[in-house]
Amino acid sequence: MKKAVILFNLGGPDNLDAVEPFLFNLFNDKNIITAPNPMRYFLAKLISKKRAPVAQEIYKQIGNKSPILEETEKQAKALELALNTDEKTQWKVFIAMRYWKPFALETAVKVKAFAPDEIVLLPLYPQFSTTTSKSSMDDWIKTTEEHNLSTLTKTICSYHNDEDFVTAHAEKIRQPYDTAVKLGKTRILFSAHGLPEKIIKKGDPYQKHVEETVANIVAKLAINGLDYKICYQSRVGPLKWIGPSTDNEIKAAGSEGINLLVVPVAFVSEHSETLVELDIEYAHLAKEHGVKNYLRVPALGDDKHFIKTLVTACNNPDSFICNCYKV
Repeated sequence: MKKAVILFNLGGPDNLDAVEPFLFNLFNDKNIITAPNPMRYFLAKLISKKRAPVAQEIYKQIGNKSPILEETEKQAKALELALNTDEKTQWKVFIAMRYWKPFALETAVKVKAFAPDEIVLLPLYPQFSTTTSKSSMDDWIKTTEEHNLSTLTKTICSYHNDEDFVTAHAEKIRQPYDTAVKLGKTRILFSAHGLPEKIIKKGDPYQKHVEETVANIVAKLAINGLDYKICYQSRVGPLKWIGPSTDNEIKAAGSEGINLLVVPVAFVSEHSETLVELDIEYAHLAKEHGVKNYLRVPALGDDKHFIKTLVTACNNPDSFICNCYKV
């Protein structure tokens, strides 16, 4: 039996010239900007053109491109190796990025050539959101329908509460936390990508999933009197976003004389929002506001416990189905 896994991720520009088209693809997504076309198209053109110079400066700080594809390829390789333990089933892991190469169409062609008996759709977004997981799933389904790829397909909605996923985070946190507390009173900031408040009010479960993930990590850590907060980063535009914001929590910690340990709780791959926003911009903000020690926990990457979560999901997809996709 042959099974294909489609790893969904955001994608990122592979050179500076790709920044503007990448941003256009992002803002032209109806799950991101809900305005109908042609209004959404023109808004996406306007926003991407305006933001491209700023974004290019960000990518210049990390080698003129996003590392997210290489990071995802490492995860795909580790997952494929971990899945292929039974001679009766041949697993092959493919990558489909949402806003830059490889796009769903390119991946669908490769999957069709592989001719699997079953396909598992696996987002690298632990917490479900219409803006991430659903967007990737919609894109894949549309693409495969247009190109007659009608293989039996199962969908992983969310694994935000999976025991191995929680363990992966807890183990990444322990050593840096021990280091931080030796330097003084320490607060953990669980930082997740933000969303406009109106998306949550429409029923998107993302914020609830983030809160559940954090609650389980804190329980797993079992540290008496642990000082921690959930916060949200990467706000853009004039809309009201869910909070509190990561930058405000950094300022607050500075005023209280507290060390910070930042955990990217909703990102499983290193990319601009961890390597630049957290490591450079927020580290500078922390120093500016008197935070003496600012540490950041790495993204999960190909951590063995995280890969075990993905293996469990692939082998038992029916256990990871929820009603989220219907939002």
